[in-house]
Amino acid sequence: MAEAQAPRRAAFLDRDGVLIEDDGYPHDPALVRWVPGAAAALRALNQAGYWVFVVTNQSGVARGLYPEAAVPALHGWMNAQLAAQGAHIDAFEYCPHHPEAPLPAFRQACACRKPAPGMLLKLLQSWPVLRAGSFMVGDRESDMAAAAAAGLPGHLFPGGALDGFLLPLLAAQKR
Repeated sequence: MAEAQAPRRAAFLDRDGVLIEDDGYPHDPALVRWVPGAAAALRALNQAGYWVFVVTNQSGVARGLYPEAAVPALHGWMNAQLAAQGAHIDAFEYCPHHPEAPLPAFRQACACRKPAPGMLLKLLQSWPVLRAGSFMVGDRESDMAAAAAAGLPGHLFPGGALDGFLLPLLAAQKR
């Protein structure tokens, strides 16, 4: 957290399908493929002074496809890979729950699972975020619904190069 730091705008990003390819429950760094332009997009956000947050549903945990420890391990790996390219993510939030999960410990309808805004609201409360100019980028309507419920504009990423999608958004923010 960064309570002592000055408030700034934030970019909230979905993980699978926005930063890394969504090949069906990605969790093993050895199999992860970055979306083209992801590091360049994150570097541009960092250089523009944005907080960069990842908010991701991880129902693979609830489905028993991988242990919960795999999620923060992958996030640490992601930040290490990004650091080598001059970029970073300030915080990761994930929801391991699903209302129909086969694993009882994770079977719940919770306020953090998108389209609910819980992960975004937690970050907004924990970090000094300027709401004006902050936004969400996701690849699903549930991401857009979470952004709207948190009072943030949402931008639906259609795929392709993330930097090509994000750089015009940043330019529009400067106007």
